[in-house]
Amino acid sequence: MTDHRFEVEVPVRYRDLDTYGHVNNANYATFLEEGRIAYFEEVLELGQQSRGMILASLSIEFHEPVEADAVTVGLAITRIGSSSFDFAYEIAVDGRRVATAESVQIAYDVDAGESIPFPDEWRATIEDFEGESVAE
Repeated sequence: MTDHRFEVEVPVRYRDLDTYGHVNNANYATFLEEGRIAYFEEVLELGQQSRGMILASLSIEFHEPVEADAVTVGLAITRIGSSSFDFAYEIAVDGRRVATAESVQIAYDVDAGESIPFPDEWRATIEDFEGESVAE
């Protein structure tokens, strides 16, 4: 269980482990990506192939090693700007926080190769789901 309204369980695969039997630090970014994809699919009802956003930055703080079969990724959109938006994340194992993270995404038109204004319908859906205003 995390502190966020949206959560998804992500299995830990054998290939995610390092020689010490811990989840390798690089795989945390994949757990967060799986959380983002699930959020986009379930909250915004966007397919996994949605090309409307790109990752601009990602910061992860590791609290303790993971030796488990699955992790819970909790996440929330905490800020929406004119074209960018922020996620806050928590990764937990059996209710224990093992990592926290933040990322910035940009609403993006791949064909034009440029950022676009954050869609009003996405903003309304997110604010309804999160239960608060997430505007800048």
